Amino acid sequence: GASDTVFETLDETSCALGRRCLERWLRRPLVDADAIRSRHDAVGELADRSLAREGVADALAAAYDLERLVARVSRGRADARDLRSLHATLAAVPELKAALAGDAGGATTAHPRALRHRLDELAEIRELIDDAIAVNPPPEITEGGVIREGFDDDLDALRATEREGREWVADLEAAERERTGIDSLSVGHNQVHGYYIEVTDANLDRVPDDYRRRQTLKNSERYYTPELKEREEEIVGAAERADATEYELFVDVRERVAGETERLQALADAIAEIDALRSLSTVAVERDYVRPTVRTGEDAGVEIEGGRHPVVERAEESFVPNDADLPPGSIAVITGPNMSGKSTYMRSVALAVVLAQTGAFVPAQAASLPVFDRLFTRVGASDDIAGGQSTFMREMSELTEILHDAGRNSLVLLDEVGRGTATTDGRAIARAAAEFVHDELGATALFATHYHDLTDLADERERVFNLHFTATREDGDVTFLHRV
Repeated sequence: GASDTVFETLDETSCALGRRCLERWLRRPLVDADAIRSRHDAVGELADRSLAREGVADALAAAYDLERLVARVSRGRADARDLRSLHATLAAVPELKAALAGDAGGATTAHPRALRHRLDELAEIRELIDDAIAVNPPPEITEGGVIREGFDDDLDALRATEREGREWVADLEAAERERTGIDSLSVGHNQVHGYYIEVTDANLDRVPDDYRRRQTLKNSERYYTPELKEREEEIVGAAERADATEYELFVDVRERVAGETERLQALADAIAEIDALRSLSTVAVERDYVRPTVRTGEDAGVEIEGGRHPVVERAEESFVPNDADLPPGSIAVITGPNMSGKSTYMRSVALAVVLAQTGAFVPAQAASLPVFDRLFTRVGASDDIAGGQSTFMREMSELTEILHDAGRNSLVLLDEVGRGTATTDGRAIARAAAEFVHDELGATALFATHYHDLTDLADERERVFNLHFTATREDGDVTFLHRV
């Protein structure tokens, strides 16, 4: 579907900068509680302020991909259109600042205030581009038409010479018809011979003495006059010099813009962050996500009321929310028939953690979460035959990695460990893995299994408890309640 990843579910960004930023955040969630709370502050503030959200979206709609533009400018690859796009983006910055300040009456939290402060308007660069670069420049930067009139006196003088010359040529035809009395006389131009006056053979006897022959055609002759030749040289010379001057001026402007690469890059980062935060706040409001409480300390565990799976709930007509209560270092052994909701439940809990540490709100009625340093998953069974690994081999290598690397502050998801081998072996592996996670690692874990006898671990280990998904059967129809 259109939104079958967590990223797509959270992506309400307005521009490429924000989209890339959001993706980076999701790939690398935060592990510092203060940094996480600070992002939550900003998302919460924007969630409360619909005018600010709309204003930010409107301002960003005019923004181009600043990072790419800056890269092109600094490498000397930008053309005039790139500079114009840069100008349009800079012109949106004051609007963006106003939208962020907007309806809050100054009562904004530290994070958005800091972001607004980072929105550097670069007014001098914006004005330079506006003064120098034509509004709709051509794609080529060497053929003229890129520098605005009034920016450079020498260039304007050359353009004037060229223009006057062309006007003189344009008036020449009428003047010569009158002088010679030849009504069919015409003035033209071609790439090879330049400007010429053309007279048909029938009128050759009326050609004046100052005409010099330039070219003979089938039914006519082409001439020039000394003054026409002089004007032509003026026009061509002025045009060539003007194009060269424009190119020099353009390169100079581009270099001056490149001199502000660091400030432009910092602006790009700030815009990206604002867009990503606005995206998260829009999702929070539209999908009814709550701000999670981030807790630190020995007793901080996972507590979620009415948790939902952000992606699955959008695909299904009705989603059954579930609670989760995982004290630190506890293991939930989850049983239930296939399709009853075990995997979705586990992933909902893990995604609440990922979203919270990304700085997002979470799909739940309430949530209190610790800060995990890492999240380990061993889910799904797919062969890697091409890589020479059976399902079982892959499962074991993934499990090995978890058992080596997870620690007290990690969250571990194990889904159907021991599936790829004989029942007794699988059961032994699953039990040993669960015991090791509990006894040696002290990690918080969700352990879905089809080995129902693993439930007696709850009697043997203090921090293990059981969760069960049920289904009811009526007249041979199985109904999954999806409730834990």
